Amino acid sequence: MSQARTEFAAALNQIASEKGVEPEVVLEAIRAAALAAYKKDLMLRNEEVPENFEEFTSKVDPVTGEISVFDGGKNVTPPGFARIAAAIAKQVIMQKLNEAERSTILAEYEGKVGAVISGTIQRQEGNTHFVDLGRAEGVLPPSEQVRTEMYSQNQRLKFLVKEIREGGRGSEVVVSRSDPALVKALFALEVPEIQSGAVEIKVIAREAGSRTKVAATSSQDGVDPVGSLVGQKGVRVQAVISELSEEKIDIISYSDDPARFIAAALSPAKDIQVRLDEENKVATVIVPNDQLSLAIGKGGQNVRLAAKLTGWKIDIEGLEEPAESTDQQGIGEQKEEPVVAPAQAVPVDDKKTKPKPQVDKNKG
Repeated sequence: MSQARTEFAAALNQIASEKGVEPEVVLEAIRAAALAAYKKDLMLRNEEVPENFEEFTSKVDPVTGEISVFDGGKNVTPPGFARIAAAIAKQVIMQKLNEAERSTILAEYEGKVGAVISGTIQRQEGNTHFVDLGRAEGVLPPSEQVRTEMYSQNQRLKFLVKEIREGGRGSEVVVSRSDPALVKALFALEVPEIQSGAVEIKVIAREAGSRTKVAATSSQDGVDPVGSLVGQKGVRVQAVISELSEEKIDIISYSDDPARFIAAALSPAKDIQVRLDEENKVATVIVPNDQLSLAIGKGGQNVRLAAKLTGWKIDIEGLEEPAESTDQQGIGEQKEEPVVAPAQAVPVDDKKTKPKPQVDKNKG
């Protein structure tokens, strides 16, 4: 008898340890399985299931593992039920244990939402990739993939844990490679000043796989936010670029002055003048003709990202020629429609803006 006690107790603790749950969770699964087994046993013997079956209870001796079924205070356990229960309940027990284990894992990853985690591409189903995250499997849907990246089996990458959501297979861990928050989290891994709170990334505008603009600020005198993110000889920003498959990254200083911020956001263009229409939140930017192509960027990307970063519509004009002349510079039609920043753009204080300010020429 003592050996049986030892074996059951050992098995109980082993299962609980392996699944990362409390022993009581295992016992509760066994109790539920015992009632299911009892009901099935009645049906197999063509006996009627009592009307008050929902009120039946079961008990499991945590020492011996003996299972009993009760109708109120009456023990109704049939002879030989232990063997029947063991056979019928095994699948139910494992199912409930797996559910408990899954709940524990999901709770663990809920605490990691917004963080970076390493994973290995495991398999592909349609356009969705599944990622081995260690204790859990992550889902990388098409909307969270970078269109320029090719994913292959056993490829190891860093992912942003974006959310825990309900899917066709229950709760699942959704990971991302395209979310702007991935860039922020990667910099947090590389830059001690971010970890200490001396430097903060205020806003990010990203076209995943192509280019990203990052605006950072410092709360500590003598700490350069741009230099902190770039690192000595560019080592920090290069580590992030390498993880993002050589995506280009522009780093600028954030400013509460919209004119200064817009001028910096249009980097690498320089010698920029900014006029603000605060009522309509439209910025007219005057740029020397030899800087137009840099300010607008290939396919309008630079001005588009600057608009997303600052939250202002941006109209670009040449210094000596009217805006229509930008087509003659080979830049493309930039006057079709102003670019509108996304909702996550950092709000700015319009009251601090002066009319026609002179803008700092520092590219940031």
